[in-house]
Amino acid sequence: MHSYINSGHKDTRSGFGSGLYHLGKINPKVVALCADLTGSLKMNAFADEFPERFFQTGIAEANMIGMAAGLTIGGRIPFTGTFANFSTGRVYDQIRQSIAYSGKNVKICASHAGLTLGEDGATHQILEDIGLMKMLPGMTVISTCDYNETKAATIAISNHSGPVYLRFGRPKVPNFTSPEKPFLIGKADILTEGDDVTIIANGHLVWEALQAYNSLEEIGIRAEVINFSTIKPLDIKTLLKSVKKTGRVVTAEEHQRNGGLGDSISQALSLNNPCPMEMVAVNDSFGESGKPDQLLKKYGLDAKNIISAVQRVLKR
Repeated sequence: MHSYINSGHKDTRSGFGSGLYHLGKINPKVVALCADLTGSLKMNAFADEFPERFFQTGIAEANMIGMAAGLTIGGRIPFTGTFANFSTGRVYDQIRQSIAYSGKNVKICASHAGLTLGEDGATHQILEDIGLMKMLPGMTVISTCDYNETKAATIAISNHSGPVYLRFGRPKVPNFTSPEKPFLIGKADILTEGDDVTIIANGHLVWEALQAYNSLEEIGIRAEVINFSTIKPLDIKTLLKSVKKTGRVVTAEEHQRNGGLGDSISQALSLNNPCPMEMVAVNDSFGESGKPDQLLKKYGLDAKNIISAVQRVLKR
């Protein structure tokens, strides 16, 4: 059995809110902007404590991105907050032209990502955002797995020079990583060691991968579970070290199969160490309204589907 214990269900967006509030207290250069979703992004504490450093832009996401780019010129470190769909798809032009092209030090923080947004349905459940962001030159892309990691990542990106896309979610999920563990951008985290198959996951599917590990262990399959919370830059060294041992890979993510974590892993392996691989991801479809757990099951993203992918890859 893996040694990771669920210390209680907490939403990852609250980890962002907590990290942002902490930054407000220790770094006067940090400012925050929100597009009329302060409560949903858990930015209330920062807004209440540091009103002179908080900008409520209203439902004008493109303007928010432009303002954030401008604030960097005065040495500020802007954190923008809205839903992932509005953080990327709605404002892609502004991010590309005003932030990425000139390497502006803006932290694009996106909640309500993936299917687990739930009842708001397909129009809000963006599953293409990682692909959109990772293709931008110089953009760092991160998708965190629980409250503690999201808080640590929020703090860590403030010290990184350059644009960052930080993706997190709405539902309360198991909180299992250490609250003391600092977040290292570009470093994957080996959660369990094994030599039969490498399971690579991020976001909400890391916990599903750990549950799959337990079930696989019961039937004699030893999986190495790795949390690849940083999609760009990718930790190729950790990937190759694991794959040289296991020879097989399964990726799991709450995103389209095209353009996500699995895509990046596949590219790295094809160039460095080709091997059998399976991807657990949304297969070229939009989502729908439903409870998060129901949607993960219907779209093939839960622990059961990770186990099936492992069994397939072991036969190849």
